[in-house]
Amino acid sequence: MKIGQLDVLPVIDGSMQAPARDILSRPGVDDAWACHSELLDDSGALHMTAGGFLIRTGGRIIVIDTGLGTIKADDVQVGGFLDSLRGYGVEPADVTDVLFTHLHYDHVGWATSKGQVIFPNATYRAHAADWAHFVTADDAVPGAVKKLKPIEPQLELFDAEHTVAPGLDARPAPGHTPGTTLFIISSEGQRALLLGDIVHSVVELSEPDWQAVYDVDAAMASAVRNAIADEALAKADLVAAGHFPDLAFGRILKSDGVRRWERVGR
Repeated sequence: MKIGQLDVLPVIDGSMQAPARDILSRPGVDDAWACHSELLDDSGALHMTAGGFLIRTGGRIIVIDTGLGTIKADDVQVGGFLDSLRGYGVEPADVTDVLFTHLHYDHVGWATSKGQVIFPNATYRAHAADWAHFVTADDAVPGAVKKLKPIEPQLELFDAEHTVAPGLDARPAPGHTPGTTLFIISSEGQRALLLGDIVHSVVELSEPDWQAVYDVDAAMASAVRNAIADEALAKADLVAAGHFPDLAFGRILKSDGVRRWERVGR
């Protein structure tokens, strides 16, 4: 996707799927998905792309999120992340920055592999609250610690809104996780928002009260999600999220008082 002079390219690792009711629900409604069955397969599963994004700006080569990595499970098909990068002419050693929207396993998978850092020359950047929650807390998940500890010598933490590189800004948006971060790409008066897991499915942009099972703070996540959706609608921003089909971009439109996401391009 072209944002002014900047290309924002999808880096697809693979896909994952799960029963939709186990991922997203509407409080007090037994079958909320009945009105959105077109988004599911015949078994009621929601299919989600996994991967990240590539941006070149200011002489830097930046990766935002790194997919699922080498995880093996019946409901995931992964392993394409590095090949996707190479398809754009980028080797792991070329990457200057690896940014994380948050530190859930399906967004940090290619940060390391078998204890080895995948991007040897990159500065890894994450929100301090997520690092504390996933890595240094007394009850941190061992798998997250094992995956992420090796990047510590190359790690820079942040805790506030800031400019990462020309045309690329980070804005904390907690709720899904304590340090969930929204990345804003801007160039020549155009903007795009990379939402990570602030939104898991396009349905959350039309259903303001739905909740994701993985949200650490469901109320805060909902408030943040709706505020960002309204901002994107008002500013006609392009919007992509970490599990949208093909990591595609779209715009948020509104008719009859209901928001919806409409894909732009193919």
